[in-house]
Amino acid sequence: MAKALVNTDYNFPGQTEVYHGKVRDVYSIGTDTLVMIATDRISAFDVVLPEGIPYKGQVLNQIATYFLDATSDIVPNWKLATPDPMVSVGVRCEGFRVEMIIRGYLTGSAWREYQAGCRELCGVRLPEGMRENQAFPEPIITPTTKADAGHDENISKEEIIAQGIVSAEDYAEMERYTRQLFARGQQMAAEKGLILVDTKYEFGKHNGKVYLIDEIHTPDSSRYFYAEGYEERFEKGEPQRQLSKEFVRQWLIENGFMGQPGQKVPEMTPEIVESISDRYIELFEQVTGQPFVKADESDLTDRIAVNVLDCLKNLSL
Repeated sequence: MAKALVNTDYNFPGQTEVYHGKVRDVYSIGTDTLVMIATDRISAFDVVLPEGIPYKGQVLNQIATYFLDATSDIVPNWKLATPDPMVSVGVRCEGFRVEMIIRGYLTGSAWREYQAGCRELCGVRLPEGMRENQAFPEPIITPTTKADAGHDENISKEEIIAQGIVSAEDYAEMERYTRQLFARGQQMAAEKGLILVDTKYEFGKHNGKVYLIDEIHTPDSSRYFYAEGYEERFEKGEPQRQLSKEFVRQWLIENGFMGQPGQKVPEMTPEIVESISDRYIELFEQVTGQPFVKADESDLTDRIAVNVLDCLKNLSL
């Protein structure tokens, strides 16, 4: 079976710090440059699973690259280069402590709150009489604050501005970019027979300008439905066919794991790992409409080091 990259430990020239997230390892170079490595780690229910998934990092990094390039005419973004299939290099931005979540359909946590009687979400009034997976009259933005610890929390636009988390001017720009990015994402999804249901965007500032940062429109940050059969399933009240990493969560649930204390992650056999890898590759091909080309993974660590070093040398010229 192919190898998976689960840990990185580099010391690049000019490196000032490193942050190991659940999936990504981010290396700071000097004061202005970030090297973001999408590892093959996989998380679910806020737990990093014990086995890496070959090619998952490549899938996520290349989907994010695809959409960052396809939306750079809407908003400047942090990416400068993709020197390796698993790596993006870009400018360091001062991130806003807000995630801009935009929803085109009533599903997921929004549906659960609606079902419980909630008719206002993050300051947005919701129409009466809606059903699960129904399209909103127009997409709604339901921001969350990025918590230092624990889960992010829902917050309204008015509270964000009143608390000084983001200025009114910057928020208006983020809101405009969020709607434009989502419209582009929905249009691109429709061309592939998909529906972009909801997603999240993160923004930051660089040299006084608002930039799009992090990944966008990947299956880890977005929910997609298959367009074919959507109406029929909706009319019958049946679950929609989703394109996301929901299949991993379902496998864990079926095997008695939901991240609760005392629960044990089920054994991830080589067959399970390979099947998850295959599904991620399918996701790439569905979302981008391009064939997936497996990168040489015989020595992932050295390959990444060589490619990043070459990139950093060129950026400093």
